[in-house]
Amino acid sequence: MTTPIVPKVFDFKDIKGISNNQLTQHYTLYKGYVEKINLIWRKLKEEKFENPNPTYSPYRCLKLGESYSLNGVKLHELYFENLGGYCHIPYGNLLKKLIHDFGSYENFQTDFLNAGKSARGWVVTAYDLIDHTIRNYMCDSHDQGGIWNALPILVLDVYEHAYMIDFGIDRAKYLDIFIKNINWDICECRYNQILNLLYNQPPMPIPMPYRMF
Repeated sequence: MTTPIVPKVFDFKDIKGISNNQLTQHYTLYKGYVEKINLIWRKLKEEKFENPNPTYSPYRCLKLGESYSLNGVKLHELYFENLGGYCHIPYGNLLKKLIHDFGSYENFQTDFLNAGKSARGWVVTAYDLIDHTIRNYMCDSHDQGGIWNALPILVLDVYEHAYMIDFGIDRAKYLDIFIKNINWDICECRYNQILNLLYNQPPMPIPMPYRMF
């Protein structure tokens, strides 16, 4: 039997410009995805399925819900984790790589914000293993737009539920606040973990003061 996953707990105290009410309600939505993926996994284990097919079947519906819910869990965890902290300026190996792949950090930020203004759901800055390049990818839904074999470094939620309590329909203002709250320590650690995976460099675990679970 699959062991149910439990929601991670995040400390929002260092996030500036996004209200605790906004963050708490967003976090409640994330917990709903955790509940749903646990329910889906339980049903997939317990139920017997007849006539699975690509038009309609209970099995097909559960499997589609599985990828949607599980990505909803993972993306929200990455999003909450890369908010807050104390370092809001990129540095180190990741900054060097962003400059190499985008020409400058300013170019990266412009592309990231353009994606944030254009996406319907998510922006994921990821290291693509096909050519070892960092790119900003757009996802219109949890399970639409993700790139296989690419490792996430920075995740932005642009669904309206991420900002409408505080900013209404002013997504540009939300994006401005998000940029100022990026926890670049977390992003740097994620990138260094990728380097460790690829090149066997010493691992750099994510700092515990910024992640509580």
